[in-house]
Amino acid sequence: MKKILIALILISQTFVFSQNANEAKKLLDDVNTITKGYENVSIDFKYVLINTEENIKQEMRGDVILQGDKYVLNAFGITRIFDGKTLYNISPEDEEVTISSENTEDETTITPSKMLSFYQDGYNYEMDIVQNVKGRKIQYVKLIPIDSNSEIKNVLLGIDVKTKHIYNLIEVGANNTKTTITVNSFKTNEPLSKTLFTFDKTKYKDYYINKLD
Repeated sequence: MKKILIALILISQTFVFSQNANEAKKLLDDVNTITKGYENVSIDFKYVLINTEENIKQEMRGDVILQGDKYVLNAFGITRIFDGKTLYNISPEDEEVTISSENTEDETTITPSKMLSFYQDGYNYEMDIVQNVKGRKIQYVKLIPIDSNSEIKNVLLGIDVKTKHIYNLIEVGANNTKTTITVNSFKTNEPLSKTLFTFDKTKYKDYYINKLD
């Protein structure tokens, strides 16, 4: 009788876990479908990094415009332009432009172009807690890298249940460094300049050009 009871409990737990994963997948699929329906997305965000062991805390505000794989990111005083093939890092402080191909070797690396879809590959996921944030119902999905050697321990993705937009992203590194990206504004289908994702070298004649490839 005890063996039967234990077996039933294990089956029940497996069913609940599977149902949980299915619910998480459906929510993420809804987010992905809605996001892909936009011609472009403009996000203003707050970035906070905390490493208690090293007594490090970094805060900054930034913004990113995404259109397909292309993006323009302003953060840490640097502008990054990715035109779909080439990445341009522009540093006014150093008067330097670094030109390279975007690194896509690590599937779990969260780049701006993958901010709204990174969870599709390389992770297992499950439903987590629900929070009420200023009247908004935020459902968290926990993502765990499939690669056991990943530098990321887990990611919590907060999703607005009503709009299916991402509210925030909380990444915990293998070294317990916690990085939080909170979306302050989320705009879609904005009128964009045709040259927004094009690097104009004439604007940086006095800059040192560092080509890595």
